[in-house]
Amino acid sequence: MITISDKVVNPDVLKKAVDRFRERKIVLPTFAQMRNPELVPDKIKATLKTIGLWDKHPANLFRITWKNEPIAKGGLYGNVNYIEIPSEITGVKARIVLLVGKYFPTGAHKVGAAYGCLAPRILTGEFDPTYHKAVWPSTGNYCRGGAFDSYLMGVTAVAILPEEMSKERFSWLKEIGAEVIATPGCESNVKEIYDACWDIRRNRPDCVIFNQFDEFGNPCWHYNVTAPAAEEVFNKLKSANGKLAAYVSATGSAGTIGAGDYLKKQFPQMKIVASEALQCPTLLNNGFGGHRIEGIGDKHVPWVHNAKNTDMITAIDDEDCMRIFRLFNEADGKNYLRSLGLDASFVDSLGLLGISGISNMLSAIKAAKYYEMTNDDIILTLATDSAEMYQSRLEELTLEKGAYNSTQAVKDMEKCLLGQGTDHLKELNYYDRKAIHNLKYFTWVEQQAKEIDDLNQLWYDRTIWDNMLQQANKWDEMINEFNEATGVLKSL
Repeated sequence: MITISDKVVNPDVLKKAVDRFRERKIVLPTFAQMRNPELVPDKIKATLKTIGLWDKHPANLFRITWKNEPIAKGGLYGNVNYIEIPSEITGVKARIVLLVGKYFPTGAHKVGAAYGCLAPRILTGEFDPTYHKAVWPSTGNYCRGGAFDSYLMGVTAVAILPEEMSKERFSWLKEIGAEVIATPGCESNVKEIYDACWDIRRNRPDCVIFNQFDEFGNPCWHYNVTAPAAEEVFNKLKSANGKLAAYVSATGSAGTIGAGDYLKKQFPQMKIVASEALQCPTLLNNGFGGHRIEGIGDKHVPWVHNAKNTDMITAIDDEDCMRIFRLFNEADGKNYLRSLGLDASFVDSLGLLGISGISNMLSAIKAAKYYEMTNDDIILTLATDSAEMYQSRLEELTLEKGAYNSTQAVKDMEKCLLGQGTDHLKELNYYDRKAIHNLKYFTWVEQQAKEIDDLNQLWYDRTIWDNMLQQANKWDEMINEFNEATGVLKSL
């Protein structure tokens, strides 16, 4: 039976955590404060004014929010960071808007998902920061976010990620002092990551694995923080007749797409669109393979993916993503976009989209064309990280294909953006959704020792997803009690 993690299970371990946090002067933010930073105590804000966005300082736990002021040091909070992509680029009437993850610590929103997994284990006494190491299995940003959160909470981190991920990820992990385990393969080689986790379970009792693919703290954070941020952006942008037509997310670990559960409660007619790579179309047609859209690991269905709430699957060609990535970031590409009449500052801001953000944008374009959306329709999606994470990929593409030029920019615009069609997508009916859910059996029951009764509970229990995604309310009570016990906030 799947149960809620909202009770202390080991008081002695919890006391060790309280003592460690008191010693290290660490204060935990509540989910409410991450959702609405106006609730952050003034004492914490005063500290934030003196430190950089990525500084390894415990106060930066309070920068786990979509509302950070977009400056490198000393910033506080403002509105949700987002970028709207105009129809001159998308070729559709619908308004496509991406929340921007660049201004989280580490430059990606995964610090939030990792917090949603680690903090509850500390609050319940299931994780001893004086003994346990936190293991973060990932295809990219999650292990970076987990390593950052771990460092800030006085915890030793172990990062597991595929060896073919970008150089920037590996170098940063080593700088922060995380133990790094590189597994064979690329973005889609998730099973190899799971195999490394089993090896750790068998041989390293001091390690606790925070598997984003089956930890409900991952979608719970997005449900309680990302979704309200998206709703706030929609309310700011909507016209008199405007409607939230769709929410688009790469499936990945199924954390970010969990924000759709909240949004669909507020806007029942909207569509939740799950995006994956055409080179590995697991949900679209049980496909498999490698691809280059970093951050959306696949070849399986995450345990925490609410397939019952997914309306459409889109598969995006990774070649389109790489070509648009060059268009948005190479000098000749940006010059071409300016020649279309686009504002120079806006063109420069396209670097806010990393490769997976570009993939999400393309999925939004496909959905807009399929549903024949109008300029009253708004599609929300995310740029989970930015081009800063992938500068080595630009260098590799130049070596592979030669210097970028204006002719190639025209080709990429016409083919990869304006030429996006409604191929490689599927609108799901009830039994399509059930088929996707049933795929969980082969990973989670056969390989990962889950119970088949729990798998069935995720499909047939009509209350389970609400219960699991709304745990944050109780966690906030426990966070306040924990901070009171440490006394750190009072002493600041």
